Amino acid sequence: MPIITYRQALNQAIAEEMERDDNVFILGEEVAEYNGAYKVSEGLLDKFGPRRVIDTPISEGGFTGLAVAAATYGLRPIVEYMTWSFSLVAFDQIINNAGQVRYMAGGQFEVPMVIRGNSGGGLRVGATHSHTPENWYANVPALTVITPAFPDDAKGLLKSAIRSNNPIIFIENEILYNYKDEVPEGEHLTPIGKARIRREGSDITFIANSASTHRALEAAQTLASQGVEAEVIDLRTIKPLDFDLIAESIRRTNRAVIVEENKPFAGWGAQVAYMIQRHLFDELDAPVIRVASLDAPQPYNAKLEDYLMPSADRVVKAAKAVLA
Repeated sequence: MPIITYRQALNQAIAEEMERDDNVFILGEEVAEYNGAYKVSEGLLDKFGPRRVIDTPISEGGFTGLAVAAATYGLRPIVEYMTWSFSLVAFDQIINNAGQVRYMAGGQFEVPMVIRGNSGGGLRVGATHSHTPENWYANVPALTVITPAFPDDAKGLLKSAIRSNNPIIFIENEILYNYKDEVPEGEHLTPIGKARIRREGSDITFIANSASTHRALEAAQTLASQGVEAEVIDLRTIKPLDFDLIAESIRRTNRAVIVEENKPFAGWGAQVAYMIQRHLFDELDAPVIRVASLDAPQPYNAKLEDYLMPSADRVVKAAKAVLA
């Protein structure tokens, strides 16, 4: 299999689905003439033309609303945000329109659309550009929330998302765009709602998503050198949540650490921790610990931002506390 970057995997997925289905189109700020703010849409304008690769004004609420309407009429829009932090000005369109219209219409309309873009901290862009909002959107019953950590899943999950008849929140992480790995060519689909074990282990379970999966894997490698084998679950999809795989792992290891970049209060990890204690209490040999970002706005300063975010070192310390 060829080795390509995360951003190239996303580009492949979009191009292949646009070739497969003429109803698929992409819109957003700088997706056409500039080839995308992060070059995910590179080459698409030349290949598919301005009717299907559409530059929009700086108005997330406006072009998200346009996409919702297009989806209800049978098209399959892909909305790109420069950052998910900018989705806040489109909250009404995402939640009250994309998220509710099918239910409120008694199933007369479907909303087959994907809203995607980057999120997360670590790039020194400050508090208004560094949100990690998967927990916000997972609170909306009709929305599917996907957060791939590796290029193969970025491609396979985006292709599956574009084919879905439901509104999909597809949250990438900016620090992963240049990450390289093997990605299957051609028809590669990853099932929505299924987690994946990225590393097998018998002593403790790490549950993570997006860039935090890589932090968990780094921590697992450190622990392995000290005789502790950690199993790492990459959730891939926050909603629906693959709790069956989580339960299967914890029944083997009897311990869990949750690793997320969300702020700690009401992050998705809080829900997972609740479900573990609710359904697996007798399987646990120690309390569940969550490793999240600190409860403070994202700083510009590099040392402060590194201190605020979850790290492999913090995961290792949490694991040792659980194992103790």
